[in-house]
Amino acid sequence: MAAIILTTLNARWSHASMGLRCLRANLGHLREQSCIREFTINDPCMRIVEDLLAENPRIIGMGVYIWNLRESERVVAALKALRPDIVVVCGGPEVSHGTEHTRLDVLADCIVSGEGDEVFATICRAVLDGGLPPRRVSAPSPDLASIALPYAEYSNEDLSKRIIYVEASRGCPFTCEFCLSSIDEAVRTVPLERFLAAMDDLIHRGCRTFKFVDRTFNLKPSSCQQILDFFHERWPRDAHGDLLSPLTTRQMDANAERGQAFFLHFEMVPDRLPEAIKSNIERFPAGAIQFEVGIQSFTPEVGKLISRRMHPGRTAENLRYLRDSGLVHVHADLIVGLPGETLETFLDSYDQLHELGPEEIQVGILKLLRGTPLARHIPDFAMVFNPEPPYDLLASRDFPFASMQRMKRFARYHDVFVNSGRFPHTMACITQQGASPARSLLTFSDWLWQSTGQEHQFALTRQYDLLLDYLLHCGVTHTTALDTLCQDALTRESKRGIPERLRPIVEAAWHNRPTLPQAVQPPSPSTAANSTTKQPVTNAMDIAHASD
Repeated sequence: MAAIILTTLNARWSHASMGLRCLRANLGHLREQSCIREFTINDPCMRIVEDLLAENPRIIGMGVYIWNLRESERVVAALKALRPDIVVVCGGPEVSHGTEHTRLDVLADCIVSGEGDEVFATICRAVLDGGLPPRRVSAPSPDLASIALPYAEYSNEDLSKRIIYVEASRGCPFTCEFCLSSIDEAVRTVPLERFLAAMDDLIHRGCRTFKFVDRTFNLKPSSCQQILDFFHERWPRDAHGDLLSPLTTRQMDANAERGQAFFLHFEMVPDRLPEAIKSNIERFPAGAIQFEVGIQSFTPEVGKLISRRMHPGRTAENLRYLRDSGLVHVHADLIVGLPGETLETFLDSYDQLHELGPEEIQVGILKLLRGTPLARHIPDFAMVFNPEPPYDLLASRDFPFASMQRMKRFARYHDVFVNSGRFPHTMACITQQGASPARSLLTFSDWLWQSTGQEHQFALTRQYDLLLDYLLHCGVTHTTALDTLCQDALTRESKRGIPERLRPIVEAAWHNRPTLPQAVQPPSPSTAANSTTKQPVTNAMDIAHASD
């Protein structure tokens, strides 16, 4: 039984909420009377309610995000109907910047706006002493030098099976109008010595995957260098003293020791990559580091309209360096529908980014997140946004509704067929079928929609079949189409999903296939909350840093 439950509905089970752990770590003497109970947005509402009530809590703190708002409303409504005496405290980006769009303002007993590391503890003490919480609390930004860090709250199971989120700083100095992080322009840092001591403890406890949620990891090169040096010094090595590389699942089974290599994920400012950081990166094995790079658009007029500062020349130079070095896995973001962007300029931006060679291009749809200055462009660009989460753009002056629907399908198919990494040879062939890679992929997307009428639920076997049909539709010879798909099948670790008409050629070549590369390309981070228009992961009664 626990007097205080900290809970949220994550996008996936693999996302271990750092926000909940920040709150529990700062509960002081109440920590032992609390527990963390995490769920996912796919769990049945009444099962969640049943599990929460089984603890007989006095207080429930819930983190609310763009991806779990409606599900959270249903859970809180049921909780208050069954146990009106339980004090429900809600926080997170979805309730930090207005609540007129949600029933939680009425259902919850208290709404916390801002970072709740310290405020939540104050509310709990007052309630357990017999008081009533205020209806709304505006939390001041805590001192990152003095608050308790959350990392001891990760369990051993978390460390071995889930994504572990860490932060060396909060805030962002940039003013991109579509992003909530731009509201907090002051960057605050955890004292580096303290942060690295916490990372050292995680390593000793067995943590191997570190996903930094800092918005601008490389903003201060000296700190970036020290963090990279720290991990390099502690990196697992083989008998010869060489750093171990991340491995595929099959290789891990064959060599458990080498499966102990670290994997580091950072969000980086694309036009800031000094030589000192480049030299540091070159000391790490290929595939050990992933950079998430927010490009959004290469169109200068768009950057000016949304107050986004980016030097395109230096950005291109840095991405070319990362491509040519072959060491870092680059996940780059573009957004469809930004003010001043047209279909043609977006496709041009895609082509520019494609030429720079990132391993993944995440195509996101513009969203109107509450609290962002993006709303000022609505009249000039006739923007219409979905009133329901995820508040995505439905239509605008330059993207009529039908055009936006087309681009949303393009983004979805791009994830399935391009970003999945299953079909590198086939997609390379498809991108050569039209005037440019972007236009070729858009034509492929249109064909998929016309042929299937589906956006989801493409079984792997069907993906192969559709790709073969499309190559033949484009005039590729039957032999070349089969050979191309066979090359992709041979890069996989399983023959699962190979359709019957492709299976004979794959079976014949399977035993003679080349050895798989040592370094594994890391999986793409979840995009449940659209990585290009993130809600801050360290914001907000953050009673729930779920992802992304």
